[in-house]
Order: sequence, then structure tokens, then C-alpha cells
Amino acid sequence: MTKITRKTKETDITLELQLYGSGKSNIQTGIGFFDHMLEAFSKHSLIDLNLTCKGDLHIDFHHSVEDVGIVLGQALKKAIYPIENVERYANAIVVMDEASVESSLDLSNRPFLVYLCDIHGKVGAFDVELVEEFFRAVAFQAGITLHVECKRGKNNHHIIEASFKSFAVALRRALSKNSAMGIPSTKGVL
Repeated sequence: MTKITRKTKETDITLELQLYGSGKSNIQTGIGFFDHMLEAFSKHSLIDLNLTCKGDLHIDFHHSVEDVGIVLGQALKKAIYPIENVERYANAIVVMDEASVESSLDLSNRPFLVYLCDIHGKVGAFDVELVEEFFRAVAFQAGITLHVECKRGKNNHHIIEASFKSFAVALRRALSKNSAMGIPSTKGVL
């Protein structure tokens, strides 16, 4: 179990993560839609996730969403590296009704994000621009090269949920055990 805490003037976060779990989660951020997305991430990555975030929601959701991404990324980095005996690369396409989103990733310990989902507005009270902020924080803190691309879709809820689920499935696949792989790099280190 990996545990990370982060306390600032804007957020107070405690996160516990079990990398090879069963997809169980207990998530309380005070942002219903975000909790739903994190529960989907946990379920489809098979990562057990316990998370509480007390944030300055009276301002908006930005600090909470970004800081949860930071803490989740830090926990993933701590749990993944040094990396050995896993596939390292993976991708997944998840469809939800009319929406189709692909996530491709490399557990490279070199952070990068390409986010190609042209969505605007809100889902309920949730600003959809925060999805990119979340994925950027996770990728850069975890040392993951991550590409998230919406292939098609009209419904923001479906596009965002497919984004979280495709990231989860790609991460699960990249973390698949492969004892023949050793350190998954010709450099001998990542």
C-alpha cells in the first residue's frame, strides 16, 4: 500500500493506493462527478484507491482536481518505479455510446501529455477543462508519457468517462507482469 498526503492552503489530501488490487475504492472529494470518474479509474485499472480531499470548493473545483492529480501521480510513481518485469507500453480504446477515446502510454519515467479532446462547458457544476489539468498533473508527477485522444463524441460526460476508463485500462495493461522483460529498456534503467 502506497500512502501520500498533501496539505496546502487550498487542499488537504490523503491518498492510499494498492497498485495490484481489485478495483475497490472509497473516494470523497466533495465533487460528485470527479468522484465518479475516479471510481471508474479505480475499477478499470484494478488499482485500489482510498482518497479524501478537502478543498476550497467555495472558490471552484480547480485546486482540488489538480492537487488530486498531483497526489495520484506521486503515489503511482512511488508504486511503479523502479520499474521491472512489466509490459511498460499499452493503449486502450473505450467507447461509451457515441464517444470513443483512446489512451496510449509509456511508463518511461519521462513525463509528457498529449491531450486531444476538444470539449467545452460543464458537466453539472464540473468545468470540463479540468480534465486536461488532472491528466497533466498525473502524467507529470508519475513520470508517464500519456496521450489521450477523443476519436469521436458529442456528450461531454461520455467523452470524459471514456477518457478516465481508457487511461485506466491502458495503465493496467502497461503494468501487466512479464518476468521475461526484466528492466523494460535497452538502457538498463528507466
